[in-house]
Amino acid sequence: MTTYQGKLSVTRLAICLAVLLLAVLTLTPNSANARYAAIVLDADTGKTLHAANPDTRNYPASLTKMMTLYFVFEALEAGTLSLRSRLRVSARAAGMAPSKLGVKKGESISVETAILALVTKSANDAAVVVAEALGGTEVKFARAMTQKAQQLGMRRTTFRNASGLPNRRQLSTARDMAILARRLIKDFPRQYRYFSRERYQFRGKEYKNHNNLLRTYPGTDGIKTGYIRASGFNLAASVSRGGRRLIGVVFGGKSAKSRDKHMARLLDREFQKLGPAMVKRKPALAPLKSRKARSTKVPPKKISQRPTPAVKPLYREAHALGLLQRKPKEWSIQVGAYRNIEPARIALRKAIGQVPKLTSTTRVSIAPFSVGDTLMYRARLIGLTDSAARTACKRLERRKIPCAAIPPERQNDTREEQPQTAVQTR
Repeated sequence: MTTYQGKLSVTRLAICLAVLLLAVLTLTPNSANARYAAIVLDADTGKTLHAANPDTRNYPASLTKMMTLYFVFEALEAGTLSLRSRLRVSARAAGMAPSKLGVKKGESISVETAILALVTKSANDAAVVVAEALGGTEVKFARAMTQKAQQLGMRRTTFRNASGLPNRRQLSTARDMAILARRLIKDFPRQYRYFSRERYQFRGKEYKNHNNLLRTYPGTDGIKTGYIRASGFNLAASVSRGGRRLIGVVFGGKSAKSRDKHMARLLDREFQKLGPAMVKRKPALAPLKSRKARSTKVPPKKISQRPTPAVKPLYREAHALGLLQRKPKEWSIQVGAYRNIEPARIALRKAIGQVPKLTSTTRVSIAPFSVGDTLMYRARLIGLTDSAARTACKRLERRKIPCAAIPPERQNDTREEQPQTAVQTR
């Protein structure tokens, strides 16, 4: 009898523990399995106005493409890409799962096409095209994305691909995605306008932007939707009214419609606190207008005469690598390789300041390349003769500025050419 009672007590204890564990898992708001999360930020100050599970790690789905676009915008500002630059479609890119443009292996698309495809159609093939163009492979590009996330303060984000397609290790949070949305707005005000495009045409087909708030919620000018089965319906939204901008992020919606309504309620509540007049108002930021197709017969020289504003401060006739065909016998000088674009710009400005004659004969290049798993930016001045390159380097080295003269046959070499151009880690 005693043995039977002992077994019964153990059974009851096990049942109680199981019930307790289930209750804990069900009631804990920050459970790792919780999909719902939301946050609203003041875009100007970064202050959190509303939060629910903001730091719970969830699947970002196609919100991932916001970071992919961050790299594209960064390359446009650096001058390493232009809107007309052609990006090759690999077999891997062409074989991506929908949503996609349906481009074929061996084709190429322009950078602007890739941007619009990512913003409106959320095209996974376009995401891989961009990743391979900027990172060499999507794996390397995803590692660079994670590094960039850390630099931007997205401490709980890990990327494994450029599209947001299912990967159990690709995780982010509502707070981190709000940080990314805010940086896209602040860092790239010209390119950010692409997020306001409601429709886009490609090869006779029209694609509607998945962000329905652009059409239904006054003041919305971006930014991105996302969905995979494991994540639910995600949305990062930016709304500007009366000179005030709010950023909202929702993870884990049950449907696109219910997610949008929930986002509108969250934003309405915060705008109401700013004043009744803020609840409904026209957008402060005009959407980017559709461009007419340009002729592909424009001579390369005309493209080169319009340097990007980010490179203009270096000197008036700055040209980015890839916008012009390099002459067969051109030499260049390299003044460093960096993990970020800004140190590369600083190095070029410093070199030009020491050798002013370079400005009349050379073009600026800040070109991305990979060193193992790290995405780097090589700072060069291109368009010199053999003797001019060597003379310039000697002068720079006397002023303690690292420099290497690069002959024509080594222009595309991904190795570090000289010890003095060793990778910088600023």
